Amino acid sequence: MLKATRVAATLAVSDIDRARRFYEDVLGFSVYREDPNGIVYEVPGAGANLFIYPSQFAGTNQATAATFEVQDIEATVATLREKGVAFEEYDFPGLKTEEGIATLGPEKAAWFKDPDGNILAVGTEFGI
Repeated sequence: MLKATRVAATLAVSDIDRARRFYEDVLGFSVYREDPNGIVYEVPGAGANLFIYPSQFAGTNQATAATFEVQDIEATVATLREKGVAFEEYDFPGLKTEEGIATLGPEKAAWFKDPDGNILAVGTEFGI
């Protein structure tokens, strides 16, 4: 039923202008469509979109909200750090980051937060 549909990550933000600066200037997304309800960003190469909208519940999700698959995680993390992105450091059973990057078998991942605290990730080989 839903297997032939596109999917979009949907993130609540408290300040649409602040979020816009982050998603456009820091992450480099381009606006696909904007309306009074929020902004839809095109995620090039993913066949998916990212929708941000104002909400009082911004940043309340304590889990990863969206993961972006990248080819070179080290270069991506370095580039985002240059733009002011701080990466999370985790040390849990089965998950430990070093310099912000966790190695999970053949995959690698790194997590960061948007200005509202939404947890985002970059990762390799996730099959996404």
